Amino acid sequence: MTEQIAGTTDIAATPAAVYALVSDVPNQHRFTRECRAADWLPPATGPAVGARFRGHNEAGKAKWSTTCRVTKADPGRAFAYRVTAGPIRVADWAWTFEPAGTGCRVTESFVDLRNPVIKWLFNRIVGVKDRAARNKRNIDKTLAGLKELAEG
Repeated sequence: MTEQIAGTTDIAATPAAVYALVSDVPNQHRFTRECRAADWLPPATGPAVGARFRGHNEAGKAKWSTTCRVTKADPGRAFAYRVTAGPIRVADWAWTFEPAGTGCRVTESFVDLRNPVIKWLFNRIVGVKDRAARNKRNIDKTLAGLKELAEG
C-alpha cells in the first residue's frame, strides 16, 4: 500500500520567495527535520528538472545519505524530487505554492515508494515504529520552520 502524507500552511510571503527557499536544497536544513545537509551533484548547480543532489539525513542516532533527482522545478508554483538509495526507490517529496491572501499557501507532500520489506528494515534500523505518523509530524514542523524563515 502506497503511503501518502501532506500538510499545508499559509505563509506571508510570495510564492516565488517561498519557492526560492524550498528549491535551495543545500540550505533546506534550515527548516527541515531530518535533512542535515545536501549538495548538488555535478554538473547540477541549482534546481532544474533532472538535477541531482545528495541529501544527508539524521533521525535519532541513525544517519544516512540518499540521492535525489529533481522531477519538477516550476518557480513560484511547484518543486519536487524523487529520493533513491542505490537502486531502491524511497520516496517522492513535493511542494506546491499558490497565492493566498497576502502571501501563499504551501503544501508539502510525501509518497513512500519503498516495498514492505525495505520499509520494515529501514524502520528497524532508524528505530521508528510508525513512519507515517513521524513523517506527518515532520511535515508539520518543516512547514512551521519554513513559515518562520520566510516571514523572518
